Amino acid sequence: MGLFSIVIWLLYGILVGSLARKIHPGDDPEGFLPTMGIGISGSFLGGGINFLLGWGTSPFQSSGLIMGILGGVITCALYRLYKSQSGSVL
Repeated sequence: MGLFSIVIWLLYGILVGSLARKIHPGDDPEGFLPTMGIGISGSFLGGGINFLLGWGTSPFQSSGLIMGILGGVITCALYRLYKSQSGSVL
């Protein structure tokens, strides 16, 4: 994986994470790195959803923008659920 690919993934993560956090407002981790993590993990979660629906070839592939945002919203909701049950902040 080249440096250019890494930079593209980081920018994609920021874009998807920002859009997911706007759709799912509330007490989510704030800042540059958590937003990027939400976007990147959301993209892979969206890829898994694509696989389960029969639209993808692998459960570990990244997804497109729409499924990445959906995965990011799910990631935000899961974080909030974890935080409410454990009573701690990551």
